[in-house]
Amino acid sequence: MGLSVWQIAIIAVVILVLFGRGRISEMMGDFGKGISSFKKGMNEEVDGESTPASNAQIEAKPADPSATSSETTKKGENTTSQ
Repeated sequence: MGLSVWQIAIIAVVILVLFGRGRISEMMGDFGKGISSFKKGMNEEVDGESTPASNAQIEAKPADPSATSSETTKKGENTTSQ
């Protein structure tokens, strides 16, 4: 019930007729670029996990309470804090 050599050859000829030789080679080139890009991204992700300096978080400065309340008052969101 498997595909014989002749059936595979006929399918290959039909694909060549439908898409043409240039289009298939273009698609395979794009496929290869996609695979290499994927591998590069995976390697960058693995390298990024091994270096703790790249994952360092930026610490936020404590906000000035007077500046925060004046900003919310300007927006009209919080008028009762004054």
